[in-house]
Amino acid sequence: MKHTYHIDGMTCSGCEAKVQGDLAQVENVLQVHVSKEKKEAVIEMHKHVSLGVFQDALGGTGSKYQISIPGAEPSKKEEKTSCCSTQNKEHKHTATPHKHAAGKFYCPMHCEGDKVFDEAGDCPVCGMDLVQEKTLTASSTQFTCPMHPEVVKEEPGACPICGMDLVPMEAGLSDEDKTYKKLLKKFWLAVGFTVPIFLIAMSEMIPNNPLYAVLEQKYWNWVQFALSIPVVFYATWMFFERAWTSLKTQNLNMFTLIGIGSGIAWLFSVFAMLFPEVFPADFKTPEGNVFVYFEAATVILTLVLLGQLLEARAHSQTSGAIKALLKLVPATATLVENGTDRVIAIDKINKGDLLRVKPGEKIPVDGRIVEGSSSIDESMITGEPIPVDKDVDDAVSSGTINGTKSFIMNAEKVGSETLLSQIIHMVNNASRSKAPIQKLADRISKYFVPIVLVISIVTFIAWVIFGPEPAYVFAFVNAIAVLIIACPCALGLATPMSVMVGVGRGAQSGVLIKNAEALEKMNKVDTLIVDKTGTITEGKPSVEKVISTSEISEAVLVEYMASLNQYSEHPLAEAIVTYGKQQKTAIVKVNDFEAIAGKGVVGTVKEHKVALGNAKLLEQLEIAIPSDLANQVVHEQEQGKTVSYITVNNNAVGYVSIFDAIKATSVQAIKALQESGVDVIMLTGDNKNTAKAVAEQLNLRHYKAECLPEDKLNEIKQLQAQGKIVAMAGDGINDAPALAQSDVGVAMGTGTDVAIESASITLVKGDLQGIVKAKKLSHAVVRNIKQNLFFAFAYNVIGVPIAAGVLYPVFGLLLSPMIAALAMSFSSVSVIGNALRLRKANI
Repeated sequence: MKHTYHIDGMTCSGCEAKVQGDLAQVENVLQVHVSKEKKEAVIEMHKHVSLGVFQDALGGTGSKYQISIPGAEPSKKEEKTSCCSTQNKEHKHTATPHKHAAGKFYCPMHCEGDKVFDEAGDCPVCGMDLVQEKTLTASSTQFTCPMHPEVVKEEPGACPICGMDLVPMEAGLSDEDKTYKKLLKKFWLAVGFTVPIFLIAMSEMIPNNPLYAVLEQKYWNWVQFALSIPVVFYATWMFFERAWTSLKTQNLNMFTLIGIGSGIAWLFSVFAMLFPEVFPADFKTPEGNVFVYFEAATVILTLVLLGQLLEARAHSQTSGAIKALLKLVPATATLVENGTDRVIAIDKINKGDLLRVKPGEKIPVDGRIVEGSSSIDESMITGEPIPVDKDVDDAVSSGTINGTKSFIMNAEKVGSETLLSQIIHMVNNASRSKAPIQKLADRISKYFVPIVLVISIVTFIAWVIFGPEPAYVFAFVNAIAVLIIACPCALGLATPMSVMVGVGRGAQSGVLIKNAEALEKMNKVDTLIVDKTGTITEGKPSVEKVISTSEISEAVLVEYMASLNQYSEHPLAEAIVTYGKQQKTAIVKVNDFEAIAGKGVVGTVKEHKVALGNAKLLEQLEIAIPSDLANQVVHEQEQGKTVSYITVNNNAVGYVSIFDAIKATSVQAIKALQESGVDVIMLTGDNKNTAKAVAEQLNLRHYKAECLPEDKLNEIKQLQAQGKIVAMAGDGINDAPALAQSDVGVAMGTGTDVAIESASITLVKGDLQGIVKAKKLSHAVVRNIKQNLFFAFAYNVIGVPIAAGVLYPVFGLLLSPMIAALAMSFSSVSVIGNALRLRKANI
C-alpha cells in the first residue's frame, strides 16, 4: 500500500535527506520518496503505519518536522532557521543545497556541510578557494574548422569556407585551472619583488656591505618598503581579506594567523621607518636605525602563496577520477533517421532516437541494441577488463567502448539520466560528505586558532622576561613564527581529501559509494547478509519445466502463469513470462492481481482464481498440498532449483521448476570475505531444500530459508543488538527495508531502483566480488585518513613548540618565521599528496 503525506518544516536538501532517512527506518516501510519542493512524502508500506508512529520517527510532536494527512491544517510553528544557513551574512555568493549541485562550487573542507555556491570565490568559514563540482551536463559542445578556427558552429557539419568536417572545440579552462593560472601569475610577480627585498636584507651579513656604499641603510629600508607594496597589496592581498572576514565572522582559521603574523611584521616595519625614536634600544642598529622585517613579511606571504598554488594543482588531481569519467562521453553521435545517417551533438539526442555506433566508438547514451551485435569494453564502468558480448535487446551504457562491429541502438536514457551521469553525481555527493572520523578533527579545529593566538602571546611575554638580549627582538620574531607555522588547514583537509580520492578510485572499479560514513563503516563490517536470487546467483533464472498433476494441460498452466506474472517485477516472474512468450502462449488480462511479498502472486485469469508461489502462500490461502506433489517438489529443490506451486480455484494442480545459476565469482568472493573475518549469512525467501543445496555449493556455514522481508529486517536487528556491524547485499524491492536497516547497505547495480536508493554502496556489475573491493577500499581509505590525521596532529604538536623556541635553551636553535612559513605551506600539500596515493590502491 502507498500513501502520500504532507511534511512541514523542510528548508533545505539536508532536511529532505534527514526526513527521508528517518521515515525509511520505520518498521514495515518499504520505500520512501520525500520532496522538499512539494512538501510531501510518498510512503510505500508492507502494513499500515499510523501517523503517530511516523511523527515519533521525526522527533515527536515538538520536532521541526511535522507530518500530516494532505489537506489537514499543519500546526503553527515558530519559524526555524535552515540547517544550511550560513553564519556569514555578507558572503556574496548565493548558497544552494547540494542535491542538484552540478557545476556549483563547494569548500574542500566541508565547513558548512553540503552547502554549495553559485560562483567561484573563498569559503566564508575557512577562507579556502571553493572547488567546482564536476558535471556531465556542461555547456553544449561547439564545433570549429581545423583550417579556419574563426568558424564556430553549434552543430557538426561542413565548413562553409573549405568544406572540411567540423571538429569539436576543446573545452575551455575549468575554474580550477583558472584559479591555478591566476595564482601562478601572482606567485611569479611576488617572487619578482620578494627576491630583491630578501637580497637587500641578507646583504647585512656581508662584511663591509657593498650596498651601503651606494645608499645608507635607512634608504635601503625605504627601497624594501616600495618593493613590498605590490606583494602585500596585490599578489597576496587576498590573504588579508580572508583574515579580516574570519575575524568579522568569528570563524578563525589559517588565514587569521597568516594575516596577523605577516601583517604585524609589515606594519611594524613601516612604523619603525616613520617613528624610529619611539622604539627602545633593543630594536635598533648601532647606527640608530630600527630593524625592519619587510623580507620576513614578503617571504612568508610568497611562500604561503606557493603553498596555495601547489594545493590548487593537487586539488585538481584529487578529482581525477571524475575527470576521467567525463572524458568518456563523446561529443557527437550518429543519428539514424529515415534510413540515413547524420552526425549530431550529444546534447541533441532525444529518447527513442536510433543511433549507429561504429567500431571503436564510445557509446553516447544508455539504451538497447536493436540491430547487430558487438563486444563492449565496460572496464571504465565496471572495472572489469574483459569485453562483454552484446546482442539484440542487450543494454549498453554511455561511456563504454564498442569493439570491432557496428550496431544500431535505441536511446533510452539521455543527459543526467544515464548511468555514467548518475555515477558522477554519486561520486560528487560522496566526495563532499563527512566521515565520522572527521569529528575529532572538527572539534580540535574549532579551538585551534584561539589556542595558537594564546601560545603566541605567551611566547612573546616569556621571551621578554626570560630571553637574552635583544629580548624584544627575539620575542617578536618567535611570536610571529608561532602564528605562521600553525596549520589548522592540514587538520581540516586530512579526511576530505582521502574520501574524495577513495570514492573516485572506487568508481573506477565499479564500486559506487553514496557517502563517506558508509565508506568508513565498511572497514568495520564483521557480518554480511546476502540475498540469493540476483546476488549470489546470476539473477537470470530460466524455466526448466512445468509439471501438471491434474487434468489441466501444461500449456494452459503456462498461459495462467505468464499472464499472472506480467505485472510482477520479480526475476522469477520475468523468467516465467519469457518462457510463456517462447512457448507462444497468449498473455491475457488479469483481474484482482496482488503480489504478496516473500510468498508469491494471486489473481483472476479467465474467471479462474490462480495462485503461484511457495508453500507459505498456499498455507495463507489454506490450500492443501497433495503428498505426491510435495515429494516431487522436494526432489527438485534438493538439486538447488527454485520451485513454485500452481493452484487453480484453490486446488494445487502442479509446479514450475526454475533454475538460476550461481555466479562464477560468488564462491571466490565469499571465500575471500570469510578469510578476512567476515561472517557471511545467506537469507533467502526460497525453501529450505534449495537454500541448503546453494549453501553447500558456496561452503556457507550460516543460512536461513523462507525469509520474508520482515524476517530479513528482524535478523539484522538481532545481529546489531549483539554488537555486530552488519552489511546487507540485495537487489530487489523486498530487500529495501533490510538494506536501509543495515549499517552498510550494498545494492547490486543490476537490481531495482528501490534497492539502489536504499543502499549506501552500489556495485555497478552486481557482483559479490565488488563487496571484496569495497572492503579493501574502505580499509585503504581509513588507513590513509589516520595517516593524514597523525601527520597533521604531529606537525602542529611538534612545530608550534619549536617555533616558540623550546629548543633554544638546550641546543640554541630558533625557527625563522620564513622557515615556519615554508613548513606551513607544505603541510597541507603533504596531506593531499598522501591522499593521492589512494589512486593506486590495489582493490
